[in-house]
Amino acid sequence: MTTGSEPAALDRLLAEVSGERMVATVATLAGDPFEGRRVGTPGGAAARAWLARQLEGIGATVTTETFPVRAVPDVYAAPIAEWNDGDIAHRLTFGRDFSVHLASVDAGDQPKRGPLGLAGADDPTGRWLLVPAAMALADAYEHAAGALGLLVGRAVDGDGWHFTMLAGPNPGRLPVLSVATELHERLVAAVGGGAASWSASSPIRRVDVTGANVHGRLRTATPRGVDLLLTAHYDGVGHHPGLRQPAAADNGSGVAVVCEAARILAAGLPSDVGLSVAFVDGEETGALGSAHHAGQLRATDDQPLVINVDGAGCLHEAAAVEAGGPAHGLLAVLDRAARHTGLPLTAGPVASDNRRYAAVGLATVGIGAGMAGYHSPADTADRVEPETMVAICRLVVATGWLAASDATKLSSLIGDRR
Repeated sequence: MTTGSEPAALDRLLAEVSGERMVATVATLAGDPFEGRRVGTPGGAAARAWLARQLEGIGATVTTETFPVRAVPDVYAAPIAEWNDGDIAHRLTFGRDFSVHLASVDAGDQPKRGPLGLAGADDPTGRWLLVPAAMALADAYEHAAGALGLLVGRAVDGDGWHFTMLAGPNPGRLPVLSVATELHERLVAAVGGGAASWSASSPIRRVDVTGANVHGRLRTATPRGVDLLLTAHYDGVGHHPGLRQPAAADNGSGVAVVCEAARILAAGLPSDVGLSVAFVDGEETGALGSAHHAGQLRATDDQPLVINVDGAGCLHEAAAVEAGGPAHGLLAVLDRAARHTGLPLTAGPVASDNRRYAAVGLATVGIGAGMAGYHSPADTADRVEPETMVAICRLVVATGWLAASDATKLSSLIGDRR
């Protein structure tokens, strides 16, 4: 049970949380040498090595675990697109006006030109077909025999960018480009004039790569001691040719929080409490790194309490929390920590690595607090709020400390099993 002196001890730990240190971590991870940290790239490997050094610097025993990642989308050259309304050629901007759809085949880096048409209405042969808003892509293929490619309308974010995804549909049989909604509507209107044309390339391939998780063991639990596992994914969607995507909030901010929380908890927990960190790879390709790690934990019957942070960039009214596995006790401790630190919480969803750990039966909470510029060039270090990282880090530290100090309350009253 906690005593009157223990909250004071917790407050001393919370006072050590450094926003400046976390800002520096985010700035480093979002820097050019790490190239957006896509799984299987030199930038990802450089980030992994840097993170290993940070963990070693706070006293962790560091190991890495590799795993295969199949068919990662790779835009290997800067795509080109323009359209002609019959009088004027309009050169378009990759990432803003258009992007390469995940369903696209690799048609090379040389543009293909042809008249514009409407899928389901015009002869497809030799045309770029605009897919009507009400038509599914699968249905558009039924009207696309002999077409040069398909153009699908897609909303851009508040900064005017298409967001990049690495997990999605398999490639179909044609080039497919996403076009900003307003431009798509303009092109549909231009088709009626009969003179509109489109020219574009779709240089996208799929590559098989190797991902790698970084594990740091800071403390080993006694047989009856609490074991804490702090996790965050360090990979991003990566740069495209001519398009820098730094992945500062997603998830440089989460990594920074976990680094800082681990540093503080390593020195502040009772001697019987275990503490480890997992910086996992491949989250953007389907949470493959956490799936690999969760499988290892299940195979060895390790049962840590898992706290995952994905996005600590821009807190609005409350931090999102998603609990999974036998987490009622852990969730109760998280609620106590939030009350102690003054951070409002709201129920999820946090669709991240926490779900992989929960799926193997581990008590898990996922925490998220906003990502400005999600999966785009707008996800820059200057948009990550230091005060948000401080608030989330304080929450993680308090949760870990309270869990260790009052382990009897981690067992659920409604039948959970750890």
